[in-house]
Amino acid sequence: MGILNITPDSFSDGGEYRDPNRAVEHAQRMIAEGADILDVGGESTRPGSLPVEPDEQIRRIAPVISAVRSHWNGPISVDTTKSAVARAALDAGASWVNDISALRDDPLMAELAAKTACPLIIMHMLGSPRTMQEKPQYDDVVGDVRNFLSERAQFAESSGTHRENIILDPGIGFGKTTEHNLALLGRLREIVDLGYPVLVGASRKSFIGQLAAAAVDDRLAGSLACAVRAVDLGAQIVRVHDVGPTRQALAVAAAISGH
Repeated sequence: MGILNITPDSFSDGGEYRDPNRAVEHAQRMIAEGADILDVGGESTRPGSLPVEPDEQIRRIAPVISAVRSHWNGPISVDTTKSAVARAALDAGASWVNDISALRDDPLMAELAAKTACPLIIMHMLGSPRTMQEKPQYDDVVGDVRNFLSERAQFAESSGTHRENIILDPGIGFGKTTEHNLALLGRLREIVDLGYPVLVGASRKSFIGQLAAAAVDDRLAGSLACAVRAVDLGAQIVRVHDVGPTRQALAVAAAISGH
């Protein structure tokens, strides 16, 4: 899953793709490098970020989704917690919804996902993006996240979303310390064992920088290590900034595992 942030303030590439033409060019580049899915968002969810009004999110993302859809048939995911934004994105050509609030932020999102029968990503987050990194604490981070995702998946099913359309995301970096992130990645099979496809988004995140003393634009190697390990432990989707290198790393790792 290639990341396309159409925002001025995302933690890694904020402002790079605010221009619709540049955003479409970047989408085409990721597709050429082997992206299976594109995840398009118009609201930064970096630690400390503030909400963006739905109308502004739609203004940012709808033209880009429409332009990409005109020449590509692959899945386009909209990264939003707002049903109005998701509806506009689906109308523009998106086909997945990526809700980091796990259907808690907007009560109409569950209904929309069920009615449209779209794949739905539900993620664990402690608090909100503005507050999530203020001393996050858990009894057992893996057990707590696992139980939360199980409950939210059951809620999605009870709201009409088919089980096969639900994808779980443990929310690496969303209300977690470095140790929490490492535990979730190391014990990822406990999330996989819930029986849903699992998505991992660790690309360029701050815990990599803390572990490797690396600035945000120098975290490729650490991001690749996370992606390879996540897939080895059962993740079916990795959400990444660097599609080409990740494709190469995963292909080599798969070839080694096959011998």
